[in-house]
Amino acid sequence: MKLDILAIGAHPDDVELGCGATIAKEIQKGKKVGIIDLTRGELGTRGTAETRDEEAKAAAKILGVAVRENLEFADGFFVNNKQHQLEVIKMIRKYQPEIVLCNAIEDRHIDHGKGSQLVSDACFLSGLMKIETEIGGNSQQQWRPKHVYHFIQWKNIEPDVVVDVTGFIDTKLKAVLAYQTQFYNPNSKLPETPISSKNFTDSVEYRARDLGRIIGVEYGEGFTVERYTGVDSLFDLI
Repeated sequence: MKLDILAIGAHPDDVELGCGATIAKEIQKGKKVGIIDLTRGELGTRGTAETRDEEAKAAAKILGVAVRENLEFADGFFVNNKQHQLEVIKMIRKYQPEIVLCNAIEDRHIDHGKGSQLVSDACFLSGLMKIETEIGGNSQQQWRPKHVYHFIQWKNIEPDVVVDVTGFIDTKLKAVLAYQTQFYNPNSKLPETPISSKNFTDSVEYRARDLGRIIGVEYGEGFTVERYTGVDSLFDLI
């Protein structure tokens, strides 16, 4: 299956938090979108790998993605090396996305920066024909995405591009809150974490509202880029 967009996150819920509204918007416009989770989030304080698996399935259904896979790398301990790069390359070649969305280049959680660089490197290496990979005994052809964009996570990194996601914030919030063990629940008996507070949940909306304010729309999601962003006309800018 060829995808238009492949979103890759270090943990289940990274993609929903970072670019859930953008994904929902592109899907409504007819684009095929998939999600790859690098780990099962098994080191998370709240919930288990099994509950995260189920929550990820529910979130994917809410967003309407065509496919979601988990590479089951070691949460907290995966590294950007040949072994892990080859596994990501296999996914890029399998789905041949035009655009890859991935973790923030720098963030509070060490897996976010590591995942960001791992995916970025794999996107480049995937285009080299002398790197041989196969899935199910079938050889894969080289493939390099046209664009790699990094979504924004815990830290308020200044975006290079802001997408107007007005009308899609509710879908994003529903997908985020599908992770019932991870986020704010006043009745939960689970230990508190930096992302389980009401302030964090509220921040998902008010950050999007603030980015939207800056570009003159109701809601926005920000991304950083690896190369200059080109437009056909100045009138392409909103």
